[in-house]
Amino acid sequence: MKIYQQTQIVGAIDMKIAAARIAEGFIAYSQGRVQVPPVQNFSFEQANGDCCVKSAWIEGSETFTVKISTGFYDNPAKGLASNDGLMLVLCAQTGAPKALLQDEGWLTCIRTALAGQIAAKLLAPSVITGIGILGCGVQAQMQLEQLVPLTDCRKLTVWGRNPAALEAYRQFADSLGFSVTTTQDAREVAQNANLIVTTTPSREPLLQSGWIQPGTHITAVGADGGGKQELDTHLVARADVIAVDSVQQCSQYGEVSHAVKQRLIVGEQLLELGLLLEGKVQGRDNDRQITLADLTGVAVQDAQIAGYAMQACAEALPGL
Repeated sequence: MKIYQQTQIVGAIDMKIAAARIAEGFIAYSQGRVQVPPVQNFSFEQANGDCCVKSAWIEGSETFTVKISTGFYDNPAKGLASNDGLMLVLCAQTGAPKALLQDEGWLTCIRTALAGQIAAKLLAPSVITGIGILGCGVQAQMQLEQLVPLTDCRKLTVWGRNPAALEAYRQFADSLGFSVTTTQDAREVAQNANLIVTTTPSREPLLQSGWIQPGTHITAVGADGGGKQELDTHLVARADVIAVDSVQQCSQYGEVSHAVKQRLIVGEQLLELGLLLEGKVQGRDNDRQITLADLTGVAVQDAQIAGYAMQACAEALPGL
């Protein structure tokens, strides 16, 4: 079994290829060609942390993947990263482990950011006048990085609770060429942006329906477990197009689940990204529509990014 460290994995990955693999995974999932066992979730309230165990196999693939991902949100105050984890790639013919990817949660973060890029490419308005980010962490950084190739817009408004974290994010975004406004008022994000990405582990709504401008697209990635919520349920219900990575999963938790449970929307309104990528369903059709992508994280993304990372590392490090 090969063992690859985070630095080796990061150096081997080509983002365009990785994005294509993620898109292929979404399509395979919506076609019913993927085995995705139920997610195992742990919650550690005393430590403000959580952990999920996800696994997947695409029919016909030579490998399958098991992933452990943790999020402990008080870690930055301790000098530690919020996210950690690893992925194990195994042979689908013999069950033998082929590669241990000690990515420290990086692969989970980047596959989520690439999913955000895919959602924005499918659903963002034709003219992006401002980008808004809720959150200042690693995912907030990666989502912004993956939006850079999609738009020439460099006007950014970022929301956070911690002034020091906001300033650090401002410096990061400035290095990417953005003109940055920082705020502790989420309403300001909605006023300044028509492409918004939410990346926090909040358990109460941060964005209200009445704040959102017509034509806005929102990619919500923070509510990846039970109890988490970043959007007002009436905002979800107001959306003209609601895209999800998994209808089944997003009906159980994530932004969409709260609106479903309150009967503000029905399952038939949910469009899977795989079907949008195939062109089997219609997404945005005008620049007045409000669109939403709820990304709770499907294990097929992990199988795709892990399989590609193993291949890329083997090619980049043939003697290892």
